[in-house]
Amino acid sequence: MYVNIRGYIRERNIRRLMVEVGYRCWHRGWVAANDGNISCRLNDRVVLCTPTGVSKGMLSPAHICAVDPEGNRLSRGKWRPTSEIKMHLKILRERPDVRCVLHAHPPYATAHAVAGIPLDRCVLPEIVIGLGSIPLVPYGTPSTDELPDRLSPYVREHDAWLLANHGALTAGEDIYGAYHRMESVELYARILFIARGLGDVKQLGKKEVNTLLSLRGAFGIKERGNPPGIGLNPSR
Repeated sequence: MYVNIRGYIRERNIRRLMVEVGYRCWHRGWVAANDGNISCRLNDRVVLCTPTGVSKGMLSPAHICAVDPEGNRLSRGKWRPTSEIKMHLKILRERPDVRCVLHAHPPYATAHAVAGIPLDRCVLPEIVIGLGSIPLVPYGTPSTDELPDRLSPYVREHDAWLLANHGALTAGEDIYGAYHRMESVELYARILFIARGLGDVKQLGKKEVNTLLSLRGAFGIKERGNPPGIGLNPSR
């Protein structure tokens, strides 16, 4: 037992939500077989994560593993933490505001990652306000230190990332915050794909983008580090 009774109830609820979000990702076709992984910071000493070798559509609370902030296994039993835990812990260490990280392979977002196309064009107001830009992180071998190292320069100023030739990654203050950001990333990628088939993608101008960014506070979106809009590519 890692925590007291109040902490135990909270851990049980988090495990349930991780199972629920895993199923939603599987049901929407964002993961196949044993793809994808989810992590959630329980407290300063414990991070919960999905296991390796289990479909996200077939998870149960008992499958969820526990590790310490260095990735050492804390939970007992046959289930072992996801092999991608280093990537999750990198974000959780560098972003104290983040509690949950979600990695999946939503088809349109992953197609952009495979094609080497970042989602950094100022097209949809909701994306400009809510996510800013979604950078393309250079390829790193999954489960090794390469991927967290390649991710490092992008961690502090973004909440969503494309992983070159790999998939998509999102972070949130809670599990559904990370999930909803993945929804937004995938819908944005799908809209851009369709729009390119219809003709040229019309970008918002610098003035419109700056106006949208000024609305972030009204929507309760926190600024981090550099001014809002870092990494954006508004048309001139």
